[in-house]
Amino acid sequence: MVTTMKAVRIHSYGESDVLLYEDVPLPRPNAGEMLIRVYATTVNPLDWKVRAGYMRSIMDFPMPITLGCDLAGIVESVGTGVTDFKVGDAIYGMPQAEIGMYAEYAVVRESDVAAKPRSLDFIEAASVPVAALTAWQSLFEVGSLTPAQTVLIHGAAGGVGSMAVQLAKTKGSRVIGTASANNHKFVSDLGADKVIDYKTTRFEDAIEDVDLVLDLIGGETRERSWQVIKKGGTLVSTVPPFPSDEDGANYGVNGKGIGVRPSAEQLRAIATLIDTGKLKPLVDKVLPLSEVRQAHDLSQSGHVRGKIALQVR
Repeated sequence: MVTTMKAVRIHSYGESDVLLYEDVPLPRPNAGEMLIRVYATTVNPLDWKVRAGYMRSIMDFPMPITLGCDLAGIVESVGTGVTDFKVGDAIYGMPQAEIGMYAEYAVVRESDVAAKPRSLDFIEAASVPVAALTAWQSLFEVGSLTPAQTVLIHGAAGGVGSMAVQLAKTKGSRVIGTASANNHKFVSDLGADKVIDYKTTRFEDAIEDVDLVLDLIGGETRERSWQVIKKGGTLVSTVPPFPSDEDGANYGVNGKGIGVRPSAEQLRAIATLIDTGKLKPLVDKVLPLSEVRQAHDLSQSGHVRGKIALQVR
């Protein structure tokens, strides 16, 4: 009987060389949980921010930590009380704890995953959950985006940004994205109505009166965004420290922050959009799990189109 597996863990915070591909005990599912044979996972910015210690104020886990948020795989075994899945089912999702997927096996709650989109392979499916859920919750839950509105998406070529462009268009909204010149056609092909080269054009000089800004960058980009939002509009940011209504008070707009949460219901809706051709995952690079250091360095460079996937098996 198998009792160990390969996983990527860190024993201390630091650069990518703290990532260790090592043998660890095989986890066991408790009530309401499932053991998943992981086929693929991904690298999200959150992963290297946790690894570097940038998130310690809100996500300080006891060492050692197995990183990784996304997964796609096959149900290996189920705990008591699991009713929606059985051994052999293909699933995708993200865990409540937002870590633990850089491994050959992982335990997840039944309520955190959904059936894998039929039209996707495991690599493609693993690239979806965190990016699509973040975009969905930012636009529709926090941002309350409607068909008549215009949304400005900063970092539109990235993992979350590329999903946000497509999801906003499924709503029928007008979409403006910021991206470097070499990504303009890519973002336009996703459905963006207008793309601004942030390297040559100050977006605040090119647009005004947008209803919603989705800030995936933070810093100066966020601060310059307040002025392009119409009165009563909203800025939603995924980058801590999160903005507040007080931050936008001088402009008469709202400021909101979002930390993504698992949702099987939303994953099912997202899978339907994918299987009907209305939403497409975008994988920029695929590396084996053992080469996770290279994947982290690439993600941290900030020059990724779509997602970086890690093939586990």
